Formats: sequence, C-alpha cells, structure tokens
Amino acid sequence: MGLVDSLVVFVVSLLIGALGIHVGARIVTGENDFEHAVWTALFGALIWGIVGYIFGGIPGLGPVLVFLAYLWVIKRRYSGGWLSAAAIALVAWIAAILVLSVLAEVGITEFDAFGVPGV
Repeated sequence: MGLVDSLVVFVVSLLIGALGIHVGARIVTGENDFEHAVWTALFGALIWGIVGYIFGGIPGLGPVLVFLAYLWVIKRRYSGGWLSAAAIALVAWIAAILVLSVLAEVGITEFDAFGVPGV
C-alpha cells in the first residue's frame, strides 16, 4: 500500500471513529461538535497506543489501564464523569460497528476505525 493509500485509509478510519464518538457524545451529553469528536478520536487513539505500548503487556492489568486511559481522554474532552465517558465510548463503539458493517458490506472499506478501540 502506498503513502497516499495509507493516508486515505487513516483519514477515513479517523472520521469513522470520530463519527462514533460524535454520536455517543451527542446522545450522552448533548454536545454537537464534530471537529471536537475528530480531535478526541485522534487523542484517544494516541493515548491508547502509548499506554498500550508501555502497559499493555501486563497480564490482566494492562488492558484495564489502557482502556481507562482511553476513557480518561473522553472524560477530559466532554462534560460528565467516568460513567458519561464510558457511555460515550460504548455508543461510539456501537455506532462505528454499524457504520463499518454497512461500508464493508458494500465493499467500500475494511472493518477498521481509528480512534475507537476494538473496532
């Protein structure tokens, strides 16, 4: 895959992840700023990667720390506490799964989103 192809995949995946976060934030907090969701997806993915690299290999505790770091990003970026952040993450995950399922079914993209863990 060339550089341009990689960039296109990155941008599309980031936008799908951001869409999931945007939907989650809109449902949970009522906030309606897609650009804010894009930055949240990017920051969340970066923190997920960094914390995963450092702590991800610790059996049992590593994945929990990585997920808590991701939730912390959402908590810092949106109003509400840890439960709101968890609800946003859950809705983001469901929304990204739905969007990716439709896009993969019609052959537009692979099943992957940047900024939403596990997708």
